[in-house]
Amino acid sequence: MKSDKVLALITARGGSKGLPRKNVLVAGGRPLVAWTVQAALDAKSVNRVVLSSDDDEIMAAASAAGCEVPFRRPTVLASDHVSSMDVVIHALSELPGYDYVMLLQPTSPLRTSSDIDAAFKSMCDNDAPACVSVTEVEQSPYWMYHLSDDGRLRSVLEPLPNVSRRQDLPAVYALNGAIYIAKVEWLLQTRSFLCSETVAYEMPRERSLDIDDAADFQRFVQIVNASDNS
Repeated sequence: MKSDKVLALITARGGSKGLPRKNVLVAGGRPLVAWTVQAALDAKSVNRVVLSSDDDEIMAAASAAGCEVPFRRPTVLASDHVSSMDVVIHALSELPGYDYVMLLQPTSPLRTSSDIDAAFKSMCDNDAPACVSVTEVEQSPYWMYHLSDDGRLRSVLEPLPNVSRRQDLPAVYALNGAIYIAKVEWLLQTRSFLCSETVAYEMPRERSLDIDDAADFQRFVQIVNASDNS
């Protein structure tokens, strides 16, 4: 699987309003960023694992976990208003010569090396330019509503005829933020991991935790502790 050059890019900036310093908070004896570093290092499809960060503490934590830190992210790319794509393109300009890039966010610590390899394989098997990880949503948008100006219910999606049970609704998926993979040349042209040719890699809900606030992180700690005690 390593016949092509595959770069795994872990993105972790210092500022976080939802959960301050979340990337270095410790769970299971290691900082949050280290969970993603280890999964990337263990993935058979990955050639190199690097970090993009503007923060000394995060860079030190990632380096201690075995991740390369070949550059410091410019401050202009570390604000709330900068897109992940801008950060990926900057990293690719710093580290040219790769055929594929994987964006792996530390906020998805339950994603495994097997998930990474399976997503990469799915992309290659389907001859697709990109692959993203998804999970099936718990609440179907077919049974969701918004309110009109006068407070009346309006369906988000057109109701399906003759469907009265949740089990009969079609499966609907959402991006879970764990894995984004693309051919570098294609990505630099499209500036998006998502297009009509992108394939999906489905992950179970139990590995699709996306840590955004303190409650999410506490849930992660509980999962880790339960696993350690089992």
